[in-house]
Amino acid sequence: MVISHSDKEIEVKFFVRSLPEIETRLVKAGATLVQPRTHEYNLRFDTPEGSLSQQKSMLRLRRDFASHITYKGPSTTLGGALARQEIEFEVSNFAAAQKLIEALGFRSRFVYEKYRTTYALQGMKVTLDEMPYGDFVEIESGQAETLPGAASALDLNWELRLPETYVSIFRRLKELFQLSFNDITFANFENVTVDLHRSGIQEADTALA
Repeated sequence: MVISHSDKEIEVKFFVRSLPEIETRLVKAGATLVQPRTHEYNLRFDTPEGSLSQQKSMLRLRRDFASHITYKGPSTTLGGALARQEIEFEVSNFAAAQKLIEALGFRSRFVYEKYRTTYALQGMKVTLDEMPYGDFVEIESGQAETLPGAASALDLNWELRLPETYVSIFRRLKELFQLSFNDITFANFENVTVDLHRSGIQEADTALA
């Protein structure tokens, strides 16, 4: 298994038609299952003035198979991928961690959730992500130049990559479809249909069809 211990996150996302087909290709490529399908619940924090958002940074408390606090700094584009500083560590008590963050002056601004399956492939982390608004593959590596090869191994069209965050994608959809909610939850999207094509996002796995 590989998962980088570097504090720099270099990643790229792809909107996909079929996660099961991608998973089949991962297995054929020799990928190792790191974490089976797991529900993630995330709280995003900021100051009352929104200083983290203004700095293009973020503070998150996540609960999945464990609980983690994550800080991510401003992002840059590196080799067609999204690169940013990431500091993350595990905490033993989600509720206590939330109280600590709030005691430091931060407030929960919104919630987002997803289901994630994690694989390791050739020194990279590949996740199969079920977001409330669509399915995605995320590839993370310590070196940007290795990402196109991993995408090719999965028959993903590199030209259709998304060097952005799930939150930024949601904000595009929120504006385009005039969504009234801020939390990215499955409950909020239960009776909402959004066509990502209208936002310019295309499936990168059409070769699998």
